Amino acid sequence: MTLNTKTNFHQPETHFFRAYRAGDDFYEALINMHRGLSDEQSAMVNAKLILLLGNHIGDLSVLREAMNIARGSIGSEVHNETNLENE
Repeated sequence: MTLNTKTNFHQPETHFFRAYRAGDDFYEALINMHRGLSDEQSAMVNAKLILLLGNHIGDLSVLREAMNIARGSIGSEVHNETNLENE
């Protein structure tokens, strides 16, 4: 299995009669999941969600690829912040 990085949100057996972007529904659900939580509770919910989805995917090579992509997208920002602190 390879990591799918293209938009892949859908609702099985559901047909829409207007322009529909299921990613918007996912984003809304994700935001609602955090509504009313403290920063600490929000971080805990994110960690639990990551572990649940990681378990669902199950393929360690796919999970490692996803982690590398996620970390790589902010790696230079972390590196730059570290360099600024040391100067």
